[in-house]
Amino acid sequence: MTTSGASAPIRASDALLKKLAKIGLHSEADLLVHLPLRYEDETQITPVARSFAGEPVQVEVVVHGNEIQFRPRRQMIVRAADDSGEITLRFFSFYPNQQAMLSEGSRIRAFGEVRGGFFGAEMVHPRFRKIGDDEPLPSELTPVYPTTAGLANSALQKLIGKALAAGDLSETLPDDLRHRLKLPGLARSLHFLHRPPPGTDLDTLHARNHPAWRRVKFDEVLAQQLSLRRAYLARREQGAPVLRARDDLGARLLDSLPFGLTGAQARAMAEIGADLAQAYPMQRLLQGDVGAGKTIVAALAACQAISAGWQAAFMAPTEILAEQHYLKLKDWLEPLGVHVAWLSGSLKTKAKREQLAAMAAEAQLVIGTHALIQDGVDFAKLGLAIVDEQHRFGVAQRLALRKKGSNPHQLMMSATPIPRTLAMSYYADLDVTVLDELPPGRTPIKTRLVADNRREDVVGFVKKHVEEGRQAYWVCPLIEESEALQLQTAQDTYEQLSADLPALRIGLVHGRLKADEKQAVMAAFAAGEIDVLVATTVIEVGVDVPNASLMVIEHAERFGLSQLHQLRGRVGRGQYESSCVLIYAGPLGEIARQRLKIIFENTDGFEIARQDLQLRGPGEFVGARQSGVPLLRYADLEMDADLIDMAREVAEEMLTAHPDLAEKHLQRWLGSREELLKS
Repeated sequence: MTTSGASAPIRASDALLKKLAKIGLHSEADLLVHLPLRYEDETQITPVARSFAGEPVQVEVVVHGNEIQFRPRRQMIVRAADDSGEITLRFFSFYPNQQAMLSEGSRIRAFGEVRGGFFGAEMVHPRFRKIGDDEPLPSELTPVYPTTAGLANSALQKLIGKALAAGDLSETLPDDLRHRLKLPGLARSLHFLHRPPPGTDLDTLHARNHPAWRRVKFDEVLAQQLSLRRAYLARREQGAPVLRARDDLGARLLDSLPFGLTGAQARAMAEIGADLAQAYPMQRLLQGDVGAGKTIVAALAACQAISAGWQAAFMAPTEILAEQHYLKLKDWLEPLGVHVAWLSGSLKTKAKREQLAAMAAEAQLVIGTHALIQDGVDFAKLGLAIVDEQHRFGVAQRLALRKKGSNPHQLMMSATPIPRTLAMSYYADLDVTVLDELPPGRTPIKTRLVADNRREDVVGFVKKHVEEGRQAYWVCPLIEESEALQLQTAQDTYEQLSADLPALRIGLVHGRLKADEKQAVMAAFAAGEIDVLVATTVIEVGVDVPNASLMVIEHAERFGLSQLHQLRGRVGRGQYESSCVLIYAGPLGEIARQRLKIIFENTDGFEIARQDLQLRGPGEFVGARQSGVPLLRYADLEMDADLIDMAREVAEEMLTAHPDLAEKHLQRWLGSREELLKS
């Protein structure tokens, strides 16, 4: 058994190596931690007469009949029996060699679920093999591995068996640390999970709460924590511009605004301000619920960079959101003498050329969309990059913005609250600041659920609401399959509401409108010239109209929880009582029913996020930030939260006191994939 160095590559034919690569298996180490999905018990034989419907069992029988039938479809029917009774084996897909193996007189072992058939007990497509008269039974449970087309479970079993016999199973946790954590040894745990002995409780194995599973899950989480922590420490060794304010620009901005900072905003700014004054790059995530006031914090951070003699860039994922940030920040900062530039893909050639020239020279704050990271876009002196709704940008996009300057500080913002366990796990390489306090004046929002057969009642509610002097949003369903279809739905809704409410001024905004058209509609709505704004999800984030106090969302069951919460947060921004009406179409699936129940019962974004994580797992939640990063395969963020806490502490200790073991641990679990975590 080898004990050090890089893991040996798998030795197999080129065809087999290609199939293994499809499921991420390249080395012996990969095989060792490729663990079973489930187990089957082939260590015992069940007499046919004692096999019960619905139970997976293994029978040993002799074939006494084999025929091909063509009604109702082509199938092979095999009659077989042991001393206790008869059983039928039914195959709808089969090859000539299988038919030959199941010829009359053959003794076979078949494993599958028994069910009651027309002719008594039967198995459909059992796994089977031909055996001799006194062939011994396996001495271990049979592991069933995750696989891909053309890669048999038996082939994986053989390869993993070889890796267990000759691969590197040496410890990466120091003995004193392992005993302190009460974890079993790695070699023992992996042998047990790949080859469980007869009599092992299958429920404990499948529930993954056996001590051997706990060791594996801890090691997996530890690898993630080690990698992210190492990336965090490596960044701290890089140089970055020291952004210490040379004037009172930030104070003048605050003095000019009709509101003061909340305690949470003041704390956030103190943390960010201290980071910007360091000689290593800030990598901070600012998260807060809808309406918590992230924009003013970002503006104050930009002021610190500008007053230190550097530029700030502010990137948002959609043009409508980026443009709203531009108009708000321009309104705040230009009277204070700050030159604010705007860049988006829809700018005309001449205007774009002017903005690019300003960015490369005198512009102090540049706001835009993905256009900021395109080739040919140059900054004179970029010191701070702010990324709004950061989960909508991929790793490469955020890196591209950072590369526009000489290692600028980075502030990422998210209005999608991240559950604590997820933040500890997938965002361990970031410093996280939470705005856990809403500004005064935010009114509670009443949420109502309405079936779509009561749509007329909702139209009447909108009419009454507008007659009282308020405004309303009517958001059309998200149709993922087709942007054109979504646009048509918005158009149809606009026409229907215009017909139903002829006395009201109805507006329409969607993603296909040109930037100036979109802005004109939004400006008219903000000015009170539009009573009801029909929209697609372009208004999900950033829109702020205090007089709009009613949000209607059609086909709410098609939206994710974070989107519903974001849309609901567009109202309740003024002094008036606000409502959010969720129209749904039945019958509802179980997930949709649970989603609507959660949004109806909760207004706290962090609680909604926590329950959302339970519903759909971390994959979607983490979003494009982690594109390519291996999600946790075995550990569960909710069930194994204590392991994440443990792994965070151990990662720090191992990087300091046992760097060689830390490196080996990372090689075993991540190999070359570690690079994907460093962004």
